Amino acid sequence: MAGECVPEGPDPKEMGEEELWDLINDNRHRISLGVRPCILIPYLRQARVLTEMDEDEILSCHSLTNRCMRTSHMLDMLRTQGRNGAIALLESLMIHYPTLYTQVTGRKPSTEPSRFSGLIKYSELTEYLIRAVTGMQNELKEARGEAGRMSARCASLESELGQMMEQEEKSRSLQSDNERMQRHLCSLQREVTKLKDEKCDLYIRYTAAIEEKSAMNERLHDQNLQVYQLQTELQSVQMENDFQKQRSIRCVSAPETPHLQEEVRSLRCQLAKAEKLDPARRDILAQDLAEAIDSQVQLAEQLRCYREENEKLLRDKQGLLDQKECLSLQVQQLTLDCKMHQQKCTMIQSQSRELQAERDQAYLSRDEAQAMIARILAEKDTLRSQLVELQESVFSLQAKPSPREQQHSSDEKEVSWENLGSSCEEIPLPGRRRLCRMDALNPISFSSCNSESEDPVASSVRSRNAQPPSPESLRRREEVLNADSSLETADTDSIDDFVFLPDVGSEDRKTARLVSVSGSGSYGLLRTSAPPFLVRSRPKAIRLNGRVLSISFQGEALLSQLTVVGGNKTGVFVHKVTEGSAARNVGISPGAQIVEVKYEQNQRALRMVLEDSTLEEAMWALSQVSGFCHLSLRPRQDDYEALLQQLENSETLSGDSFYVRVNLSIPAGSGGTLAVTCNDILHITNTRPASTEDLWHASQVHPCQLLDLKGGTVPNYYRAQRLLIRAIEDMNFQTKKRQKDGREVAQNRDKAVRIVSTGRQGRNPLWVSVEEEKTKSTESDAPSPSKCCVTLMPYTLVTPHYPPICRPVLLLPSVLGRMLDKKLADWQGFERCEPEVLSSSEHAARLQRSEILEECEPGGNTCYTVQSVEKVMKKGIHCVLPLGPDCVRRLHRFKIFPIIVFIGQSARSARKLRSKLQRHGQSEEQLLACSRSEEPLLDKLPCLYNSMSPDSWCDQTSLLTSLRTTIWEEQKKIVWVEPDLW
Repeated sequence: MAGECVPEGPDPKEMGEEELWDLINDNRHRISLGVRPCILIPYLRQARVLTEMDEDEILSCHSLTNRCMRTSHMLDMLRTQGRNGAIALLESLMIHYPTLYTQVTGRKPSTEPSRFSGLIKYSELTEYLIRAVTGMQNELKEARGEAGRMSARCASLESELGQMMEQEEKSRSLQSDNERMQRHLCSLQREVTKLKDEKCDLYIRYTAAIEEKSAMNERLHDQNLQVYQLQTELQSVQMENDFQKQRSIRCVSAPETPHLQEEVRSLRCQLAKAEKLDPARRDILAQDLAEAIDSQVQLAEQLRCYREENEKLLRDKQGLLDQKECLSLQVQQLTLDCKMHQQKCTMIQSQSRELQAERDQAYLSRDEAQAMIARILAEKDTLRSQLVELQESVFSLQAKPSPREQQHSSDEKEVSWENLGSSCEEIPLPGRRRLCRMDALNPISFSSCNSESEDPVASSVRSRNAQPPSPESLRRREEVLNADSSLETADTDSIDDFVFLPDVGSEDRKTARLVSVSGSGSYGLLRTSAPPFLVRSRPKAIRLNGRVLSISFQGEALLSQLTVVGGNKTGVFVHKVTEGSAARNVGISPGAQIVEVKYEQNQRALRMVLEDSTLEEAMWALSQVSGFCHLSLRPRQDDYEALLQQLENSETLSGDSFYVRVNLSIPAGSGGTLAVTCNDILHITNTRPASTEDLWHASQVHPCQLLDLKGGTVPNYYRAQRLLIRAIEDMNFQTKKRQKDGREVAQNRDKAVRIVSTGRQGRNPLWVSVEEEKTKSTESDAPSPSKCCVTLMPYTLVTPHYPPICRPVLLLPSVLGRMLDKKLADWQGFERCEPEVLSSSEHAARLQRSEILEECEPGGNTCYTVQSVEKVMKKGIHCVLPLGPDCVRRLHRFKIFPIIVFIGQSARSARKLRSKLQRHGQSEEQLLACSRSEEPLLDKLPCLYNSMSPDSWCDQTSLLTSLRTTIWEEQKKIVWVEPDLW
């Protein structure tokens, strides 16, 4: 409808040159802004108004810095072409810019042939239109791809936005926890303030007691002064009395004697009264003095208690201040994280809005392109139909032969067909395409061996005739190939057929001996000479077994014939082969992986699989070969070259890479020896470092990430085994010596060794297995005494596991764990595992599936099951297990890895829990006995555990706080699990 409303302007073909260029110059600004020269130039070149040099000048001139200048320059060059340049420009605008064409000319764009000026032929015009349509389709495809990428990016941004929202929710929960912790801190501060007030009251009471003591001391001093004054007065009175008595005797006359005697008697009475009063006062004063001393002692004891309470309050205050600082730092960090998350959310929302706008724009562009393509296709179809009609009309006008020409043409056709038939009879049929041998087949494995007496038409498995095979032969050949492929896809350990080569130094080297060894009697054949085609096509002793080559040769001093590189991670590859050796003569070349080696030793056929062995194991296994051997090789040239590239770039030290758990403490030594302790995790990266035979190169592993830390060398397995035996002997000798001297054996808190044996397997999982080929049983006595496998294991293999967010928690010893699990379950993020009541049939079924962890009562149906643990874990919280250490292996079978925390016990720590134990009907002796019985069982568990020292806590509250910190730290760590050796 929009096209019908456009007013029709003058036809450009009827306009003159000046009128056309005036029309173009009037719209020159619009054309310069809306046209891309690179789109119009192909049509202008097709119309021959521009040359190749003009195109290079327009598109590559450095003075034309933008598109408008290039378009204007193109218009100037077209102006020199006159009317043809203007017509070609308008026609290119009609094809590529129909809207702009309508704005310039005022006419509707159309691709009918009558609307073109004839500068381009119809065939060339059709070809150009097809190319234009193809280009538009490619642009549409690119637009669709861009729209798909934009939608994918929008979806990824939406997912990131969802993650940011989840992180915002987490930050809100952390803010709520922070507010709760702040409230708790305020309550603690109020309690501290109350304690300070009580402390002030105690100080006031202490000051009053000191003042009372000083008053009593002053009173006692005054009484002592009074006693001293009375004594001095008594002495003066006695002296005066004696003096008066002498004077009365000498000077006083007889009449005065009675009067003096009266005075003496009165003085004596007073003296007697004074003497009677003095002892009573002394007793009273002595009693007051004793009471004052007792009160002084009591006050000193109270003062000492108050000082201890003051020191404890100061320590609590310092701890609360430290906790306050930590919480303030956490609050600041959480605030910054929250602001950062908000900024990220805002940025992602703005980006998503921009992407949505870009996506809408892409959709609009795609719709416009689709509409344009549909219109162009419709026009192309009409042009094509018109072209076909014109061609038919031309052919109908030109192809009208006379009757004589028709007769002549019919005679020529008959002669040509007759000649063609005779030529077909004379020319023999070409031979069939030569068959390519895809796999080498062992001819003795076929059931039929007399190939010379067989009919070539009936059986062509080994046919050398030119005739094609019959259907029966094809069917039998397919059956043979299927049988051979089934043998190849079977277990690679059962290698049935070998081609044995004689010794390199023997005289009859040219004649090979073919031996077939199999379990069935039909294949038990022996031939002294091989068929001619087998000898001609494969003279070496090689047999293809799928992707594995089995090679037999004399392997005397095999390591002198070839060298190997690699390890358990990449595989062991042949690196170099000595020129002129037997290995070189049988065709062994670098880049082949050694999968298996077979050889004879002491009249026994031994087999060692090296597909996943370390470099040290492979070199030891190859050094044992001393005679005729069979090597199974797999060509892996790309992997071998990648390994060499990594070794050259120092990206890796070798092809070895595995993790072990150390079972003894090894001090640091000279030459870069790494110091390790018991239960450390090491990453072994090279089992045969340069110029060493009894060392491994290892690195310590980050506890929370799979990253290598400090690196160095450690003793290899057998040297570490000797160190472990020596450490056990030293510990036993020291223990016996202390017991003999009568001294108490001190408990070693740092574990020196961990006793681990191979259990029922009877072999070392860290060393290559040596098996007898017939019985497939483990060799009881290893070929070398130095490499024999004993029970003690200094290293055990471990594998990393990344458990879910919250792991179950197991507290040991079990007596203390059952006391603390209820307290621990009351905290946020923890829940106690509850037992399930099962029926008899369900109990038997779950017991058979090993889903029962522990029974509440022996013989009862109330049990703790794996399903109850998984039910709590699905909530995203820690499941507290009121169980013993026996449940760990059962949980590991279901890929559940609990956090094991062992709380060490001593007589002093047991006394701290005396009241708690009495409430649960337990005693200190039972707790210590349970701890001593369960601690040795922890070393037998296939995973690591955390041990808390008895001195790390003082009461139940501090114990629970330490437990929560320990669980939080253990949750972040990687879980290292050993293979179950029992």
